Amino acid sequence: MSVVSPRLERAAVYRILWRWHFYAGLMVLPFILILAATGSIYLFKPQIDRWEERAFRDLPTTGSMAPSAQVRAALAARPHARLESYRLPEAAGDAAMVALTDADGPVQMFVSPQAKVIGMLDPASRFTAVLVRIHGTLLAGTPGSWIVETVGCWAIVMILTGLYLWWPRGGGAAGVIWPRLRQGRRVLWRDLHAVSGFWVSGLALVLLVSALPWDGVWGEAFRLARVQTGNLRERPDWKIGAETHAGHHPDRPVPPPGAGNLLALDRIVATTPVARLAGPVLVKPPGAPDRTGPAPGWTLKTEAQNRPRNIVVRYDDQGREVSRKGFADKQPIDQLIAYGIAWHEGQLLGWPNIVAGLFTALALIVMTVSGTVMWWRRRPSGTLGAPPLPEMSARMGGALAILLVLAALLPMLALSLILVAVIERAVLARVPRMRMWLGIPGRNSTATAGRG
Repeated sequence: MSVVSPRLERAAVYRILWRWHFYAGLMVLPFILILAATGSIYLFKPQIDRWEERAFRDLPTTGSMAPSAQVRAALAARPHARLESYRLPEAAGDAAMVALTDADGPVQMFVSPQAKVIGMLDPASRFTAVLVRIHGTLLAGTPGSWIVETVGCWAIVMILTGLYLWWPRGGGAAGVIWPRLRQGRRVLWRDLHAVSGFWVSGLALVLLVSALPWDGVWGEAFRLARVQTGNLRERPDWKIGAETHAGHHPDRPVPPPGAGNLLALDRIVATTPVARLAGPVLVKPPGAPDRTGPAPGWTLKTEAQNRPRNIVVRYDDQGREVSRKGFADKQPIDQLIAYGIAWHEGQLLGWPNIVAGLFTALALIVMTVSGTVMWWRRRPSGTLGAPPLPEMSARMGGALAILLVLAALLPMLALSLILVAVIERAVLARVPRMRMWLGIPGRNSTATAGRG
């Protein structure tokens, strides 16, 4: 029996992880550019939404009328619509936003303080709504959400293997903590990739993990696990996969027109301290669809992106408060997820959070571009340029165990691994030219271990 030296074993482990890193990067880097670009823009959602509604702000307040009159004006403009919610104006001169749904779908009506409809927007066509669909589904619905989830899983593999490849093995901090700028383009591109990957790895992992509750497969599996263990008191208040916006289901018949007792709305708005709440502040009528199901009475909800600041207040048909639920009333796991989502959207800590998000996006773009340039410059002619597959050694058991643990925690990673294995064995390995191009050794060939 041959004995493999520790040095050759370390080289074999290095090469197999390098190969995983290479293929993970090859699959995710094009999508990372899309996610980083759209995510960095979405950090400014509050500012973008305000700009989009600029024509409905700073209006005259002389002759202002009650919220019930504003709702009636909106319903008069869409006589067969149902009231979904009334958004309280942030300032005295702002228009109220009255959300309606009819046979043509949802619409946002903007009503002046004098109860005149001054404009309307399609919520699905708003800039940040389109941005969310690109970021979450690549504009491809449920299949797109599966792709994004798979990209996130492989990005985790890419970052973890990249950290192993980056790990200092002597030679100082240059090329590890900061890039070497005067040793030629080859070294510069390598350092830009490795150093930016190191600095962004922690922040990127937080973003990837905090996105899991949104992912279609992982989020639904997590929800079902909580249902089975009795740890889910109510439906999560975040979207899962390619879900439509809360309460808007295209296949659901539009209920008959009606808005309940609108005098209750006046009472609720009059007693709501808008200035002390994290906006936007919505009031929903009895029976209005919600993520937690139709409410028997009126409901006031704050829908701030900084989710730990949100509250839900229930009222009876006369506008009298029945119950109040804040962040402290949530289960610890829901609180943790809320913190993660708020950080992911750049709203947990204000501007420092936005700066951290922009840095993460920029570093991911630098890492993506530099990795692509490195691959293109180094790949041998006629091949993909994947690192050669080494002989398996005993020390690889730990690396494989880590991959199996990740696959157990990330369903789409497991499914994609199975798919890749089937394609490689059933198709690619049987086509010599394709096998050579991908760097897959034949059944009787022996790859050279060691670092190239």
